[in-house]
Amino acid sequence: MTSPEAVRIFLKGMCMGTADVVPGVSGGTMALILGIYQRLLEAIRSFDVQLIKLLVRLEIRAAIRHVDLWFLVVLGSGIFSAILFFTRVIPLPSLVQTDPEPVFALFFGLIVGSIIVLFRGLGKLSVLDYVLTAAGVGIGFAVVNLVPVNTPEASWFIFLTGMVAISALLVPGLSGSFLLLIMKKYAYILDAIGRFDFTIIMPFGLGAVVGVVLFSRVLSWLLRNMYQHTLVTIIGILIGALWVIWPFQERVYETVREKARLVSSDPILPSTVDAETVLAIGLAVIGFVGVMLLSRLGNRASLASST
Repeated sequence: MTSPEAVRIFLKGMCMGTADVVPGVSGGTMALILGIYQRLLEAIRSFDVQLIKLLVRLEIRAAIRHVDLWFLVVLGSGIFSAILFFTRVIPLPSLVQTDPEPVFALFFGLIVGSIIVLFRGLGKLSVLDYVLTAAGVGIGFAVVNLVPVNTPEASWFIFLTGMVAISALLVPGLSGSFLLLIMKKYAYILDAIGRFDFTIIMPFGLGAVVGVVLFSRVLSWLLRNMYQHTLVTIIGILIGALWVIWPFQERVYETVREKARLVSSDPILPSTVDAETVLAIGLAVIGFVGVMLLSRLGNRASLASST
């Protein structure tokens, strides 16, 4: 991996980490926007039997290439750095509480622009593509409008919770932490981690491992074999998730471990056009235009490299 490529991947990791800090926005969404989604899935999927064989034979270099290790390390460093920066230096979670409109407006513009760019990159859409897009919209809309429900604390359900949470992180438009709140297990899992209660941590962690291994393979297979059908479904989920990312909302938060967490929101139109409203609209436009410019620059770079 060259130094310029490492810098680009690190910055993309920072974008993913920033998205993970914002309630209702997932790192998977940013990975899709930034063009590394499929590579990330393939890297996760590469933790397989072949890797174990390479390690047993002490073929370390081959094992590193097999899992695209440097990509994962650099990307993970970017994600971790962003989470630290936007929780310690610039408290983005607090800004989401005090000034949600500008924060969500920027992500709204980014995602709307990305949806348009993704649609432009597809070929001619079939009737099935339109049906799958509509189904994705329905899935995204339904998930972000779920309300918290009481759920069991048995080990089998904690295992299932781990699978669901980690799988949601791999699907653009869905937030794993948001689903934990919906399943009433966000505080339960965090408290268990804080107490080092391995009777809860173990089934949750095992579920997360099983979920990421299985779901990354499913998504990778779908993207390899039914790329357009899979992508239009994902785009539909992104469109449905815009409901909760619309910057002007009546938001309901739940206090978890002395921190407010978003559990539901209903879009509204701003009652007045004040400075904050103008700022939000401006940031949405900046996000939208930024994605369009990045897409155009990427296309030019691709054309230049092919000539």
